[in-house]
Amino acid sequence: MRDAVIVDAVRTPIGKGKPGGALSGVHPVDLSAHVLNALARRTGLDPALVDDVVWGCVSQVGEQAGCVGRYSVLAAGWPESVPGLTVDRQCGSSQQAVHQVAAGVIAGQYDIAVAGGVEAMSRVPMGAARAGNEYGRPFGPLVAERYDHVRFHQGVGAEMIAEEFGLSRTELDQHALDSHAKAARAIDEGRFAGQLAPVTVPDGDGGERGVDTDEGVRRGGSLEKLAGLTTPFKEHGVISAGNASQISDGSAALLITTGEIARQHGWTPMARIHTAVLAGVDPVTMLKGPIPATEKALKRSGLSIGDIGAFEINEAFASVSLGWQRTVGADYERLNVNGGAIALGHPLGGSGARLMTTLVHHMRDQGIRYGLQAMCEGGGMANATVLELL
Repeated sequence: MRDAVIVDAVRTPIGKGKPGGALSGVHPVDLSAHVLNALARRTGLDPALVDDVVWGCVSQVGEQAGCVGRYSVLAAGWPESVPGLTVDRQCGSSQQAVHQVAAGVIAGQYDIAVAGGVEAMSRVPMGAARAGNEYGRPFGPLVAERYDHVRFHQGVGAEMIAEEFGLSRTELDQHALDSHAKAARAIDEGRFAGQLAPVTVPDGDGGERGVDTDEGVRRGGSLEKLAGLTTPFKEHGVISAGNASQISDGSAALLITTGEIARQHGWTPMARIHTAVLAGVDPVTMLKGPIPATEKALKRSGLSIGDIGAFEINEAFASVSLGWQRTVGADYERLNVNGGAIALGHPLGGSGARLMTTLVHHMRDQGIRYGLQAMCEGGGMANATVLELL
């Protein structure tokens, strides 16, 4: 039976998703092309051998419209014979891209393929695909009726989760401080060096500069400072900008093939995609999806929570990752060891591939046999993936 292995994984530094952010001057297609070419250079890959490029992207409008996966291939200068596909499973889009590529490799539809994703939120704002309502509103009347016309809103859902799990503002803010401290330590110790593809951007003075560090990491924060931030989703609530993920720009890519084909090309795979599952939950409290997805992944893989040496759970909001950790009983010290989206940022369609890139490099660097990644997703869904070190 064929397997699916990750040969290499690479990402851009994550920039702040606002005008003047480190990567705000780069078109999302060009940002995607950058990681595609970085992946090819690192592995000696002949792009002509790639059967498909499957690319996650959430706001598929404007610069991210018209199949950003295909245009990324063309922007990279890869042969026109290499196709591209764009997928949308909300925040888990590029993790879904990995799942689809792995399934295609195992089924024999692909021999060599690339999975990844992008989001340039400084250039295509979050929610841009729904803006204006020129062509009507999403969801439709039947969905609205099913949920009593309750508006699906992630911030409100994050507040509901915090209340359900009894998470205090102090606990959530401390989790955010931990994320920034972990990310700062990872940067200082060079833990990201092996996964980053620095980006050259205009410097505003007619020249260029290199971006080689994640821009959103904050140092020197305190509980007192975080406690002073407003809670926009609920009066006297617990979710603030300080304990939520950052709006970001970024891209990441993974080269996936079979173990046998990797050997034929002289590649030493990093990890095997051991188990890949999905889950669906109530779209009103949509962010609880990683809990059943993790339980399903463990059951299908035959592993226990104690077998997993590293977890990457997307920090869309601190209540998501903390609620997940307390429910599944994971060791907090193994959770987002190098920081999460609260510190590093959350470039939506690129986040799943970013998390997996960080996870597989951490597993290799620390000799960790099993790692698990899960993402909450709009509409009440989640991906979960178990990787096994090779």
